[in-house]
Amino acid sequence: MSAELPVDDGRCFACGPHNADGLHLRFEDGDGDGVRARITLPPRFQGWRETAHGGIVMMLLDEAMAHACLRAGERGVTASMQVRFREPVPLGAPLVVSGNVKWKRRGVIALEATVAHADGTLLAGAEGSFVSRGPLGKGPFGAPDLTFA
Repeated sequence: MSAELPVDDGRCFACGPHNADGLHLRFEDGDGDGVRARITLPPRFQGWRETAHGGIVMMLLDEAMAHACLRAGERGVTASMQVRFREPVPLGAPLVVSGNVKWKRRGVIALEATVAHADGTLLAGAEGSFVSRGPLGKGPFGAPDLTFA
C-alpha cells in the first residue's frame, strides 16, 4: 500500500460533489456516534427489475462505514467487509444509510452499516474492518484535509 495519505478531491462516486455521475450522498450525525444519509436510488442503478444492484447496495454500506470512520477522526480505508442482504433494496423509494464505529484498536477500526427503508425496516447490513491511514488533520495548505458534512 502506498505511504501517501488518501486524498478527498471531491470526485468520490458515492459522496463527491464534483462527480457528475455520482450519488452525492450527504452524511450527517446519526444515532450516538454514528452517521446517516438519506437517498432515493434512481432506475439507472437497477439489478433485477425495480431492485437496486447488489454492488450499489454494498457501495452504500461501505461509504457509511467510511464516513463513520471520518466522524471518529480517522482517515480509514476498507480492509474487509461482510454483507447480509435481508430484503431487496427498492429503486425510487426513500432509504436511510447508517454507519457507526464498533471499536478502534491500534490501526484497525471495526464498523457496521445498514440500509433501511425510511420507516426503519432493515434491508441490508454489513460489518467491516478499516485500516487507519492516520488521524484527520490539516491538509498541505493549512485547511482541513477532509470535510465532514
